[in-house]
Amino acid sequence: MSKKSAHVSETLATQMLRQHKVAFGEHVYDYVDHGGTGESSKQLGVPEHEVVKTLVMQDEKAQPLIVLMHGDCTVSLKELARQIPCKKVEPCKPDVAQRHSGYLVGGTSPFGTRKAMPVFVESSVLALPRILINGGRRGYLVSIEPRVLTELLAARPVECALKSGAE
Repeated sequence: MSKKSAHVSETLATQMLRQHKVAFGEHVYDYVDHGGTGESSKQLGVPEHEVVKTLVMQDEKAQPLIVLMHGDCTVSLKELARQIPCKKVEPCKPDVAQRHSGYLVGGTSPFGTRKAMPVFVESSVLALPRILINGGRRGYLVSIEPRVLTELLAARPVECALKSGAE
């Protein structure tokens, strides 16, 4: 069987995108543990600001939610909680995030999650011409128009980005 370089095996995320007739590009890179968006942007030669990370978080009642954030920014949990609104927001532990999303941490996509969760997107992400976001497995991003996030996921815009500084 010949190996196609352009197409990666189907994931729940790509199935959902195809089902809704969303045009997307496929981008494969060598996954590096804890490499994050810095690693994928470097390997793919794209600005880290255009690589969007999918973060599974929870509120004070342990209700899960997804936050979509620029790769080069972090989430102000206090500001996010104020805007949602709820008392507090915190990241889920990896095993909990995996249970909610159905994806391995490092391969979490907001598309085709196991459990329906509210989705929040940093508003400036929506202003980009295109974004790269996880396609449902480690080392695999899809490029899409940001409007897909609001049209397909009903993502609610929030403003809670903190520019990542020297850590």
